[in-house]
Amino acid sequence: MESVTWAQVLGWRMRRQLVERAGDAPVVEVARRLAGVQAQVASSAEFAIAVRQAAPEAGAVRRALIDERTLVKTWAMRGTLHLLPVDEAAAYLVLCAAVRHWEKPVWQRNFGATPADLEAMAGAAADALADGAALTREELTEAIVAETGSRHLAEVLGSGWGTILKPLAWWGVLCHGPSQGTRVTFTSPERWLPGWRGLPSVEDAARTAIHAFLGAHGPATPDMFDNWLMRKMNRKRDVKGWFAAAEDGLSTIEVDGEQMYVLDEHRDELLATEPSTSVRLLGAFDQYVLGAGTGAAYLVPPARRKEVSRAAGWISPVVLYQGRVAGVWEAKDDDVTVTPFEDIPAAPLNDALGRVKPLL
Repeated sequence: MESVTWAQVLGWRMRRQLVERAGDAPVVEVARRLAGVQAQVASSAEFAIAVRQAAPEAGAVRRALIDERTLVKTWAMRGTLHLLPVDEAAAYLVLCAAVRHWEKPVWQRNFGATPADLEAMAGAAADALADGAALTREELTEAIVAETGSRHLAEVLGSGWGTILKPLAWWGVLCHGPSQGTRVTFTSPERWLPGWRGLPSVEDAARTAIHAFLGAHGPATPDMFDNWLMRKMNRKRDVKGWFAAAEDGLSTIEVDGEQMYVLDEHRDELLATEPSTSVRLLGAFDQYVLGAGTGAAYLVPPARRKEVSRAAGWISPVVLYQGRVAGVWEAKDDDVTVTPFEDIPAAPLNDALGRVKPLL
């Protein structure tokens, strides 16, 4: 079996993810290329897209979300908010929903809701949003309580509304709508998104999501995919079945001796890739890091992981050298402070700093 090194893989990912060289792709195509952009922090999502564009435009993400509606903001991988291309979003949601962790007693004890409660909320929310309304958290809670007559559900939504609403997002009942000032709203993807085609079968969803993941973050094993999707919470047999459904267009390659999947169309390009020698800066919560995970020793030095993956789930802005995380950086008072993990060439680092400062 043909093989590549991790240095080659990182070089290929940097080119594939528009890190090595920014491109001219519009916002939605950057999100597609990355298999979604984490948007828990909106400014980080906007930076992740802008740094991959040779000529980024202010307000482009908002236009794609609100005016063009080619992007959707919703809870997806790992239960976090993402920007997803509308025509692929449902595939990710279907696989996220397969975890069904709300059926576990420990989840029900922690959040005070049963599967029956979630089904009741989903039905009430679907009715409340059926006319295309965009409701705030408070308005949606009132509508759910009014239809179900359950004060218990009001308490549940009041204490852990984000966690409770995630399954409804994965079921295609709701997504984020246009904000009302600083207040988030929720709306029906079926009504809000012209490109919404409903939820696909699990098999079709697997083909879309796995191919997209490998196109951005390959080569990878099913275990790596599961870690990216839901932190390895899925049943192994389910993940195995998804890869079987997605096998057309996939082949295998060895990465430092371990067999992994790669898209057929990328195999020759990967084999011919030379390791990167560049220095690049990426923002907080960037997909280049999230796709592999901060536990990937080939990307993040294990001894420095706590500086990359910090308290409360914060993922630091990073400095890449030769494709590896070679430091972190912070913007403060119109300046950027770099904390290197190793020697980083000064001239390329200054060039990289000059690239990102106008985007801050």
